[in-house]
Order: sequence, then C-alpha cells, then structure tokens
Amino acid sequence: MKRRNFLRTTAAMATVTILPSGLLKAAPNDKPNIAAVGVGGKGWGDITETSKGGAASVVAFCDVDTSGAGRNGKRSNSGYPAAANRFPDAKRYTDWREMLDREGKRLNGVTVSTPDHMHAPVTMTAIQMGIATYTQKPMTRTLYEARQLTLAARKAGTVTQMGNQGHSSKEYRTLVRLIQDGAIGKVKEAHTWSNRPIWPTHGIDRPAGSSPIPEGLNWDLWLGVAPERPFVEKVYHPFAWRGWFDFGAGALGDMGCHIIDPVYWSLNLTAPTKVWYEGPEPKPETFPKSETIHYEFPGTQYTADRTVRVTWYDGGLLPDAKLAPLPEGQSLPDNGSLFIGEKGVLLCRHVGMPQLLPKEKFADYPMPQIEEADHYLQWTNAIRGEGKTTSNFDYAGPLTETVLLGTVACHFASEQLAWDSANLRFTNVSKANDYVRQPYRKGWEVKGLS
Repeated sequence: MKRRNFLRTTAAMATVTILPSGLLKAAPNDKPNIAAVGVGGKGWGDITETSKGGAASVVAFCDVDTSGAGRNGKRSNSGYPAAANRFPDAKRYTDWREMLDREGKRLNGVTVSTPDHMHAPVTMTAIQMGIATYTQKPMTRTLYEARQLTLAARKAGTVTQMGNQGHSSKEYRTLVRLIQDGAIGKVKEAHTWSNRPIWPTHGIDRPAGSSPIPEGLNWDLWLGVAPERPFVEKVYHPFAWRGWFDFGAGALGDMGCHIIDPVYWSLNLTAPTKVWYEGPEPKPETFPKSETIHYEFPGTQYTADRTVRVTWYDGGLLPDAKLAPLPEGQSLPDNGSLFIGEKGVLLCRHVGMPQLLPKEKFADYPMPQIEEADHYLQWTNAIRGEGKTTSNFDYAGPLTETVLLGTVACHFASEQLAWDSANLRFTNVSKANDYVRQPYRKGWEVKGLS
C-alpha cells in the first residue's frame, strides 16, 4: 500500500474507532493491549515500564532499526532484538503505519519513543484511532503540532501522558507544594538550567557526502516526515539527531520539559508573552552549543509582580551563583532550578529534594510529606479507567509550547519575540512564524497536521 493511500485508510478508520475512554476492546479493569513505536534506549524503558508486573500486554512493537545498535553504534541491551526476546509473542514491524493499520483494532495504547520529528505524526494517528498514547518529551517538534495534538486528544477523550517522568516524582511534587504554600513568599524570578548538550552535533554545519546505510536501518522510515537527505555516519543516527532542527529540539527540547516543568507547574504559569535568545550566532541547521533563553510570563497568584521572568541556560552556562545563598562548599548542580522569593530562595537539583535557603533560616521549616507516584503505570492504569494521568496533553501541550518558543527564539539572536498564544503567532518578527509550522515530506502527510 502506498503511503498516501495508507494514511487515507487510517483516517477513515479513525472516524469509526474513537471512543472517549481510549479503550477499543478491553473493558475497565482488563489488561490493556499496548504497542511501542521505538524500542531502543528510552523506548525500551517506556514499553517495559508501562507494562511491568503484567500491567499491560505488549502485543506489537516497531523500530526502524532492527540491528539493536546502541548510542555508540554497538549492540545494546535494548532495541529490536532485545524486544523480540523480551516479548516473543508480540508482532514485529519496522513501519509504524503498517503496525497501526494491522494491529490498531486490538490496541488500547501505544508508547511513542522516536526522534522528536516523528512524535506528532505517530501520536496524532493513534489519537485519531482512539488509542491512548504515552509520548516522549518534547511532545512535538513544532508549536503547531503541540497545539493540534492537545486539541485532538481533548476532542477524542483518549488517555495521554508525556514522558517527563519527573513530574510524578515526590521531589518535584514537594517543590510545587512548597512554592504554592508560600514557603519562600511570592516568587520574583526563576532560573532553570542543564549541562546538555552532550552531543557533538550542535553548532555545526551539514557535512558533505554520505555514508553506507548500516545493515538493519531503514533510512527512509527514519527520516519520516523530515526532508530527504543522505545518511552520514555518527551525524544523525543513533542518537546524534537532537542537535538538528529537522529532527530534534536541542538541549532545551531534551531537558526543558523536565526542568522547566516544576517552574511552570508550581507558579501556575500560562503562555509567555515574550521570549528572546542570547548566545552564539545561529547556524542554519543546528542548535547552538550553548544558549540563554529568557521568557516573560503574565504574573500569577504565586508571583510577586504583574509579570515574571524565567531564564533557561544550557551548554555549561549557569545562573549567577550569588543568587543562591548556598552553604559553604556547595555549588549549583549540573541540572536544576532556582526560585528567588520575597522571603527566601528554593534550589532543586533535577531530580532531587528541594532546598530552602538560607539553610539556617529554614532549619525548622516543616517539609511536606509526599508519596512517590509511578508516571508510567499512571498511564497504564488510566487506560483501564483507574485514576488520571498528570502530564496529560492538556498540561503537557502548553508546557511543550513554552519550551518550543525557545527553540524558535534561538534563530533570532538578540531579537525579543512577542508571542500571541491565542493565535499561535509572533506579532513583531514575521519571519519567526516560519518556524511555528513546517511542512511534511511529500507522501508523509498526516490528517490534522499537514
């Protein structure tokens, strides 16, 4: 079946299979049938964690690389061969479209753990078929995709969860309680940072030439909706794709949905109104090696002023250490967040228990007692009708949009971009709107996204 005809068939299926619960055959309290798109690296963790303890039956999986090569190009303990061994009765595919076409009628859920550019196409198709989705962060690669998935999931009523598992941790939930209880007073500003990127494909130009495609890798399926280009060894696959605009969302896209999450959540933020970038002159096709991204949000009941600024740093950059009155001998962590309040400071390592500073001032502060929650089983249980997911697309969509605004800003060095969230557009730099929505490769169009 040609791709275009397949997608038309899938779209037709979607009109008759959507059910509000996300369940196609199983009744509440039954074991859901789930499948995976991507089973290497994080994909391995996603499918094994969501099905652990017999919580779900893995009936199918898909990966474009059947070799099982890991991030260093050598055989890994995850991936296609490992999944075949772990789930011997599961149907095996290399093309996710074929898997959903053949298995969709018996699927209750699918984990989506691909490079960023394929998150939205797979997830949207599953949602339109009434299938619950556990989609890795960032939820999508573009702002338009994030908005469309949020709306589609809300309309279909399917169970969704983004793979920012720290959201369910007791550490981040403790942070949220402390901020919202007013432990440090109203927040004046917040800082977030990561030591990423850890890949050499940031701040470079596209290499010339090509390399032989490794045995077991279907390069056309790997490219998917992205523009066609030749395979080059150690530049795109495995795991070098994050630095490329066509495939990833850089260090910010990788870690922002983790580390900006507790700031966005605890302060009850909405869409930012301004965003701007400081850093090296942007390259045409890759994210910077380091960057500072400034966001300005409307104030909330938890902020000190009518607006609040949140700043992101990566590539080894950190906020001014003087902002945090740290005990002697302690330094800022490699990945973390810092809240500056009217009555004190909160510092939190990703993912670690938050610290109230100065330490001596808060020595007797009663820390809230929060129990751990399982982000993965939260999704599996919700498919059965037990409980709800906390990073569902109604939350994860707006958070992802916030993160992705920074990935647009880095194209425009030192230009402050004004954002109109309601209309999904930048109002003062028209060229920035070229990055809000980008076309899919011919033959890979997806209903609701193309």
